[in-house]
Amino acid sequence: MQSDAFLLLYSAAVAFLICFFSIPSIIRVAQLKHLYDEPGERKSHSTKIPTLGGLAIFAGIIVCISLFSEAIFPERRFLISAIVVVFFIGMKDDIIVISPIKKMLGQVVAAFIVVVLGNVRLHGFYGFLGIGDLNGYLQVALSIFTILVIMNGFNLIDGINTLAASVGIVILSVFGTWFLLTGNGRDWAELAFITIGVLLAFLYYNITPAKIFMGDTGSLITGLIVGVLTVKFIHINSNLQGEFAVFHINSSPIIAFGILIVPLFDTLRVFVLRIMAGKSPLHPDQNHIHHRLLELGLSHIKASCIIVSINIAIIPLLLILQYLHVPGIAMLLIVIGLCSFLAYIPNLILKKKMQRNEV
Repeated sequence: MQSDAFLLLYSAAVAFLICFFSIPSIIRVAQLKHLYDEPGERKSHSTKIPTLGGLAIFAGIIVCISLFSEAIFPERRFLISAIVVVFFIGMKDDIIVISPIKKMLGQVVAAFIVVVLGNVRLHGFYGFLGIGDLNGYLQVALSIFTILVIMNGFNLIDGINTLAASVGIVILSVFGTWFLLTGNGRDWAELAFITIGVLLAFLYYNITPAKIFMGDTGSLITGLIVGVLTVKFIHINSNLQGEFAVFHINSSPIIAFGILIVPLFDTLRVFVLRIMAGKSPLHPDQNHIHHRLLELGLSHIKASCIIVSINIAIIPLLLILQYLHVPGIAMLLIVIGLCSFLAYIPNLILKKKMQRNEV
């Protein structure tokens, strides 16, 4: 255990250094080639900011997976292939902007590689709603859908400084620690800690005033890795035996939802609002929770801290509910209800401010 922990910290440190020392050069190239994210009506920044932070995130992850992952890690080559696909799709979108359909197709290809070729998949609902294993085609569809939702969830919350990276660090810390403790997923724990390393390095340059953004490249790669780890967490948890059975988690799909509450709930929320407004779920807007917090006058850092704190608080809440033997569907409804209430508070405050101004 101690040797594994040391190796994980070492690989994370190397990933941190690769990303940390790559970003200044990337910023310089972006400035020379005028590769910026321009300010606009839907943007929360007022100056030109380079968007190529995902290049450094990609470099740190790929180099460290190649260097430190065990040769017996059978999914490695498929994971690397999927990351490369997402990298090119994201980089193209960060530089020249591509249509949502083309971006989604690239994500589907990446998810297909890890699910079908790499056999990283959910076998069913693991008892949630009384549903067990599914047939092969439904397993593939469910697994690809899960990874796509998580990828796009991270892409959607990447709207203010530090938010996507901070949420990613929280989620990956939980998964990485769990994989390490269970002894069944050292390579998956290593993947989590490598990604934490690059996100920590990126955060240094993304704290207000931001010097660089992670762009679609960084958010989609982070979302892909979190999606893969989520699938492995749910599946490995169902097979824990012997001395590691103590780490088994009931209702693991619901616990996973709670761990990923920020990207998943925010995505669900904005999709529902867009559909209710008669718009496409993919139509961009400023209805995200972080936008509402900015409208209250909060800084990027304060808004991110509030959202990340909620994400952290939801995790032990779900574990407590599980300890009290609350049914999975009830746990899900409690968390969604609580998050809906918290998400409504900024709207309520804004309405009261408008009413006072009218008076």
